[in-house]
Order: sequence, then C-alpha cells, then structure tokens
Amino acid sequence: MNTEQEASIRPVVKSVTVPLAPAAAFDLFTARISEWWPMGTHSVSAQAGRASRGLALASGVGGEIVETGDDGTAHVWGEITEWAPGDAFTCTWHPGRTDGLQTVVRVEFTAMGAGTEVTLTHSGWETLGEEGPKTRDGYDGGWNGVLAEFAAAV
Repeated sequence: MNTEQEASIRPVVKSVTVPLAPAAAFDLFTARISEWWPMGTHSVSAQAGRASRGLALASGVGGEIVETGDDGTAHVWGEITEWAPGDAFTCTWHPGRTDGLQTVVRVEFTAMGAGTEVTLTHSGWETLGEEGPKTRDGYDGGWNGVLAEFAAAV
C-alpha cells in the first residue's frame, strides 16, 4: 500500500443516543466501563479463548485502559491522551498489539434534548500498514455491538 492509499483509510464513526445527561453518560462509559463492556466477545482474553476478570479505564491524561485476564495478566489496551469529563476523551488503542501499532479512539458526549449523543470516532488505521483496511472493517462492525451494550446498560 502506498502512502496516499494509507492516508485515505476513512475513520469508523458510530453514534448512539442515551437518556442520560452528558456527565452521567461520560461516567458510565469511562468509570463504569466494566459494567457494560462485552468482555466475552471483545477482549484480548476472549481472542485467546480465555476468560477475563474485567476492564478498567483510569481517568485523566496518561491513564490506561487495562484488561485483567483470568490468570492475572494485565493487557494494556491504550492510554488516555485527552480528558474532558462530560465532553470527550481520546485514547490510543491497541488491544492485543504493541503500543507502536496503535490507532486512536475519540468519544464525544453531546447534549441532545433529554439525553446525550455519544459519538465514537476510531482513526489512525494507516499505522497498521497493509492490515489497516481489514482491521478497520472489523472494527466498523464491532463497534456496533459495543455501543449497543453501552446503550443497554443505561
């Protein structure tokens, strides 16, 4: 793949509206991520055919998103690079990969009437080289299920 093709990999953009204020939606998505994230299908442990003890997202810039496997192994999925409670957060994203092969996930929380529109943008596919388009396509469908679990947790 040449550089021009790599730069043209469009981001995955998904959104869901939930009946919560932005601050509450932000809290559910971040501090309470272990309550709703589909660990049985969307985790490093599940990919290896194992169980997981859970997932935690440490708040603030520099905080990590960490899965703990059933054997106690910590799997770092990414690091928070922007933290604006109630508005947005951005993180690097590399579950099951080294942090040198990371993409970027940004989640925004926008008040919409009596609820909040949560918009997730996943970009940076070019860092994965030839695997970028295939990986992007997998996440394009995968984020639908993740956001459905988030919405159901409300």
